[in-house]
Amino acid sequence: MALIVQKYGGTSVGTTDRIKNVARRVAKHKAQGHDIVVVLSAMSGETNRLIGLAKEMQVNPDPRELDVIVSTGEQVTIGLLVMALKDIGIDAISYTGAQVKILTDSAHTKARIQHIDDANMRADLSAGKVVVVAGFQGVDPDGNITTLGRGGSDTTGVALAAALKADECQIYTDVDGVYTTDPRVVPEAKKLTTITFEEMLEMASLGSKVLQIRSVEFAGKYNVKLRVLSSFQEEGEGTLITFEEDSTVEKPVISGIAFNRDEARVNVIGVPDKPGIAYQILGPVADANIDVDMIIQNVGQDGTTDFSFTVPKGELARTIKVLEGVQSHIGGQSVSGDDKICKVSIVGVGMRSHVGVASTMFRTLAEEGINIQMISTSEIKISVVLDEKYLELAVRVLHKAFGLDRTV
Repeated sequence: MALIVQKYGGTSVGTTDRIKNVARRVAKHKAQGHDIVVVLSAMSGETNRLIGLAKEMQVNPDPRELDVIVSTGEQVTIGLLVMALKDIGIDAISYTGAQVKILTDSAHTKARIQHIDDANMRADLSAGKVVVVAGFQGVDPDGNITTLGRGGSDTTGVALAAALKADECQIYTDVDGVYTTDPRVVPEAKKLTTITFEEMLEMASLGSKVLQIRSVEFAGKYNVKLRVLSSFQEEGEGTLITFEEDSTVEKPVISGIAFNRDEARVNVIGVPDKPGIAYQILGPVADANIDVDMIIQNVGQDGTTDFSFTVPKGELARTIKVLEGVQSHIGGQSVSGDDKICKVSIVGVGMRSHVGVASTMFRTLAEEGINIQMISTSEIKISVVLDEKYLELAVRVLHKAFGLDRTV
């Protein structure tokens, strides 16, 4: 008998029929003798609908009140699932984040979990009940409802698994595991049996939408055994996210290819080539709470240099406005932006023990006439910025070049 936390995403609970299907799946695991905690997202599209209602009242909705509104989506699904479970003879109870007491900080719409009170859940599990918890939400020290940001139900599931010391956290979604890349771009993409936390963390941070990055960080930090499965398939082992490489198997050099269309490049031309210039440029950007990804500073000539970095596409206009406000202070000749770019990344722990990975990537792109605008590397990944029109071609040729179409 095991203690299993199962998280079901919005598409998995998108209709009452699908919620009944989740109830049958939970009942099957319960019949095998397992203790089950279920974490649910809101029905697919519901959170966007609620945000839309809020924006009809305020262009920029008050964060505290927005959390009050959007947290109701998960309340609906947990209530419906408990009803469906009771209807087929399974004793169950629902909890909102506040009822569990998932204690968070007070950063509305992007709160972070600080502590979970597991006493009531353990008592219910001991009594033979299935515990159903609303994902994506918690409560701050003052009793205010908070939400954890987009994809926060994944984080709730992993955090509950950590608090309860669960044997496994199963993330049920509309895909049956983690693939070498997006099958919609490369039909030959293969499902991975296992992937390391390091690799999954890189894939999540680089644009793979299978798991929310904070949930992967949480799982790695607290050694939570994580598995990605499909809620629309009865059978299948999914993909297990492991803590270390399987030393008995020869791992491929590259495990997967991630890509991100949500990238824009900012160019600051002709700034003084002197100590502190990077801070003078990026400091105001950070103060505006804008995330910066890749950064390039060119070799200085004639006392000046050019500085480029990437930001989320939706933040390009605001970033340029921030820099234009300090342009006279930093002494740059011009500030420009380009939102017609993308980022393509290869990821694999095998890079540590293999040479020539970068040259293979660059040669493959060059043979297709694809120009690389920026490069960023780490121990287990290489990312390049390209013209967005080359995204799908680049992913396809790299997938083939590294033999990922043959990965089992």
